[in-house]
Amino acid sequence: MGYILRRLGFYLAAFWVSITLNFMLPRLMPGDPVTRMVARLQGAIRPDQIDALRRSFGLDDAPLWEQYFRYLGQILRGDFGFSISRFPTPVTDVIASQIGWTILLGLTSLIIAVLIGNLLGILAAWRRGSALDSVLPPVLIFIGSFPYFWLAMGLLYLFGVTLGWFPLRHAFSVGATPEFSLDFIGDVAWHLFLPATSIVLVSIGGWMLGMRNTMISTNAEDYITMAEAKGLRRNRIMFAYAARNAMLPSVTAFGMSLGFIVGGALLTEVVFAYPGVGYQLLSAVQNLDYPLMQGLFLTITTAVLIANFLVDIVYVRLDPRVRVS
Repeated sequence: MGYILRRLGFYLAAFWVSITLNFMLPRLMPGDPVTRMVARLQGAIRPDQIDALRRSFGLDDAPLWEQYFRYLGQILRGDFGFSISRFPTPVTDVIASQIGWTILLGLTSLIIAVLIGNLLGILAAWRRGSALDSVLPPVLIFIGSFPYFWLAMGLLYLFGVTLGWFPLRHAFSVGATPEFSLDFIGDVAWHLFLPATSIVLVSIGGWMLGMRNTMISTNAEDYITMAEAKGLRRNRIMFAYAARNAMLPSVTAFGMSLGFIVGGALLTEVVFAYPGVGYQLLSAVQNLDYPLMQGLFLTITTAVLIANFLVDIVYVRLDPRVRVS
């Protein structure tokens, strides 16, 4: 419990630092962001609305400390202000409408890559020197050396444009109504296939190589030799003894990857015009939508911190030695 409380204190401090940096972001930029935003709206809002927007953005004439505490209060209430590019829609509504698609794409791709990559790494290390161990790792690492967007564009051109097997854009067909039905779920999966495949192909090699190298070190431990001497089944030794201990670094990597799901698929979402947070972040940058950028940055940071804290809890369960450290 002491270890968990210490880690919780660390993440709360990191969260406070991220909030403070997010507060300083518009104030460190040259010029007046609100004036630039209003110019892009071409006089679509009234002067009193401009003053209200300046106050909600924390750029009025109040002292800096007062603006800071006002901003903290807004964050605690979940109030990120209004999106300029989608005025007068609140930032929270914009993020809420997009984050589900990003989680679907990122989580699906991550789980598939982790499961297949770790399983291949376990088998490759257990059958060291076989064709699986000699051929597959360098092939997957070679594929993983390509950038996300390059591989995504290749898959899009081959299977979307040339063969016409998969759709070219968006998360579901135009005109389809989001609903919980087999037809709509199948349509979403059909649109998800190419973006998810591009992410899986790039990342699966790293998961396999990491698990393979850890498994090779674990196989040399004394308790593995003892299990073999007892005559235990090889599958039991491989999964219950070797793989369980070799999985600890993968758990940490999975937690970090889980946090970066929110913003990690930006280029893939752009290529496939997938309506996620990454695609929305690019739009916010292009439209100088500072409130939306702040909300997205804080959302991504919070996701990373929460994911890593959950991994710390799981790590204590998998490795009891951490409890006394």
